[in-house]
Amino acid sequence: VFLLGIAIIEAFKIGLRHAAVSIPGDWVIPLPYQVGLVLFVITGALGVSAVITLALRGLGAPFAIALSQRLALDWLYAWTRNPMVLGTLFALVSMGLMFRSLFLVLWALLVASALIFMLKIYEERELELRFGASYLDYKRRTPFLWPRKPQAIQSRSNS
Repeated sequence: VFLLGIAIIEAFKIGLRHAAVSIPGDWVIPLPYQVGLVLFVITGALGVSAVITLALRGLGAPFAIALSQRLALDWLYAWTRNPMVLGTLFALVSMGLMFRSLFLVLWALLVASALIFMLKIYEERELELRFGASYLDYKRRTPFLWPRKPQAIQSRSNS
């Protein structure tokens, strides 16, 4: 996570440099800065909302700062099991659009594949061990990343 944070900061610096200097024509996305900015604010708010929901509903914090004590099953977490990652990835792509940098958008997609790998290999297994049948039921009813309308969850037990 620390390395991802450093990479995001460096990507932001690259974006600022590209915004200040002319970007080679092949790497420029023909989109007004304001469109990317609006998308960045919206998607960033999505990510922040997911963190707040996890803190209030799951009694935990992201990045294993504090493991959640119960499953967060409602609001954003009813639409997708990973709203925080989805918001972060969309925010990174929006940042690329804001700076009109195809390089930054492609980098965000590379980061997405690494995050998805980590979620599938590590986080899902850990949640299955910690929450057992409750998580398996949630996993069965709720999509991994791409949101869809929530299905009713029969049991809200998180033990």
